[in-house]
Amino acid sequence: MNLPAYYSQSIWQDTNNPDIINVLDQRKLPHLVEVIQLKTHQEVVQAIQEMVVRGAPLIGVCAAYGMYLAAKEAAKESTSFEVFINKAAAALLASRPTAVNLAWAIHKQLSAMSDKDTLSDKIKAAYDCAQNIVDEDVENCKAIGKFGLGLFKNLLKNKADKQLNILTHCNAGRLACVSYGTATAPIYYAQEAGLPIHIWVDETRPRNQGFNLTAWELSLAKVPHSLIVDNAGGHLMQHKKVDIVIVGADRITKNGDVANKIGTYLKALAAADNNIPFYVAAPSSSIDFNMENGIENIPIEERSADEVKYITGWDGTGDISVRIAPVDSPVSNYGFDVTPARLISGIITERGICAATKEGLCSLFPEKF
Repeated sequence: MNLPAYYSQSIWQDTNNPDIINVLDQRKLPHLVEVIQLKTHQEVVQAIQEMVVRGAPLIGVCAAYGMYLAAKEAAKESTSFEVFINKAAAALLASRPTAVNLAWAIHKQLSAMSDKDTLSDKIKAAYDCAQNIVDEDVENCKAIGKFGLGLFKNLLKNKADKQLNILTHCNAGRLACVSYGTATAPIYYAQEAGLPIHIWVDETRPRNQGFNLTAWELSLAKVPHSLIVDNAGGHLMQHKKVDIVIVGADRITKNGDVANKIGTYLKALAAADNNIPFYVAAPSSSIDFNMENGIENIPIEERSADEVKYITGWDGTGDISVRIAPVDSPVSNYGFDVTPARLISGIITERGICAATKEGLCSLFPEKF
């Protein structure tokens, strides 16, 4: 990716103190680039809850570091290591309900520490596990990018104008992961390969992750893109201005249902009505192999009414927040929706592309079935 080195990762250990975890404050982007330092597991919980960090893979990585910090803190507590670490795990688990990567990372950490006898060995195991999760996330995103690149190349073969128009929703970029991203990884690989691409970036109300985060990433990488309001996607598809929709995922069930940012389902419906391929890009850590039916079983987070009633922007001197709804009107603010498997053309994982079915996922991850 053609990005400044400073922005190459969304989370990193401080060069002077590896027990300090640095993250970009995504609430301030794209107007201000600010780094927040996380020094305790409670600060990690707060960063996840308050959406300093976002995106299922990044939340998992952040939680893994949170468990390492908790292990370090446990050494200074009067309570037993197990009691403290289990309380920390519970606090981290409760920070966001929808993304399965959070629980996946925490359980990996608990397992890594469980068979170690000494406190120092447990801390080392937590550190090593966090590092492995970071490295795995980067490699998984690279693999997703390469498989997605092959998909893009095949689509371009049948295009008369030789430009691939890709529609995204929310942010499934490097800011949602350690680097590269999920849905954006094929985009970055396509750019490096010289493919003529253009990205439709929708706003993704109410937090505007498309406008604030995806557009910022693509601008830095000099990827051709255009901003659109959420409701423009269907119009563009009707007029054959979209060749493929590619989104990320917060949780994928074993039958291929996908939970993602609210509004994803509507994009999938519009794509299906216009015979446009709709793909989900996600690592296996986003697949819940214990859950069958996404619509019935995936917990959907309901967030603050203020996210809907107010909009935050930049007035040239600083951030401002403006109320855009009547003060007394009640709000329902669902953070995610579930796209049923029947609307999904395929799932791009680190092991390849498969159908959004139990059989498709089993073909790539037989050990999970």
